[in-house]
Amino acid sequence: MAISGYRFGYSESNQKRWARHHGYCAGKTQSPIAVNPARAISLHMPAVDMIGYHNLLPYPLKIINNGHTVSIAIPKLSEEQLGKGEFMPYTSGAKLPGEFEVESIHFHWGDKNNRGAEHVVNDIRYTMEMHIVHRNRKYSNLTEALGYTDGVAVLGFFYNLDEDEGLGLTAISRHLHLVPEAHNEATLNVTFSLSSLINGVDVDKFYTYKGSLTTPPCSEAVTWILYPDPIPISAKQISRFRQLYDVEEGALVDNFRQLQPLGNRRIFMRVGHTHHTNIQTLISEVDYRKWDWFH
Repeated sequence: MAISGYRFGYSESNQKRWARHHGYCAGKTQSPIAVNPARAISLHMPAVDMIGYHNLLPYPLKIINNGHTVSIAIPKLSEEQLGKGEFMPYTSGAKLPGEFEVESIHFHWGDKNNRGAEHVVNDIRYTMEMHIVHRNRKYSNLTEALGYTDGVAVLGFFYNLDEDEGLGLTAISRHLHLVPEAHNEATLNVTFSLSSLINGVDVDKFYTYKGSLTTPPCSEAVTWILYPDPIPISAKQISRFRQLYDVEEGALVDNFRQLQPLGNRRIFMRVGHTHHTNIQTLISEVDYRKWDWFH
């Protein structure tokens, strides 16, 4: 995910230079990683509650090509809107340490269909990966949150090339021509719900681990939640992403970071459809909260 204004590249040699500017990029709990289901620890834990995901996002949304990715910036609610009881979508549950409010959405994709996603799951690297970035509500903004290990939660979703259009992606993909070059931005004349982007995904099943931003400054502040059930994307849709340009005026493609060592981290996998299971039952079966993120 892209936070910093620092210009960086994705070539192998460029990625090795990230740590010169940002020390965290050489840290011990970096992302992305390869997720091996056989090595993940199965836990009965609550599903991720996605509160307000069915609500339309605040208007106006802005689409931005920052030269590293395409992001959707979501405006904050006004005091008046908050006074009326409106709220930003947020997540809680699983092993998340609090409630996390949505900040933005962005994507990572490849030049070829067999690469693009940042995380590798069960030896598969999908065509594209979407990150829905959330900030822990106890911090006032994302910059502050990045300074704490419990500051950020990112929900990661994968796209697999399919004959069918990813219907939820249409609202974004059809506006990509408005931001062809780095630093282009445009206001969308539509809004949509977060749930429309992930329609059809089995959100009861996920992997979770502690990691970092996948771009400089590589802050080790992220609780990752990865949903392995892929979303369809058509050849036409992915081609629209590949027609964008980066800061060097080359094609904006292969904007994914190399895999990072897992080290002493544990990856947890949610098992069973225990979405509506009484919390006390879960605790008595196996207290998921006692499992630490590290060996």
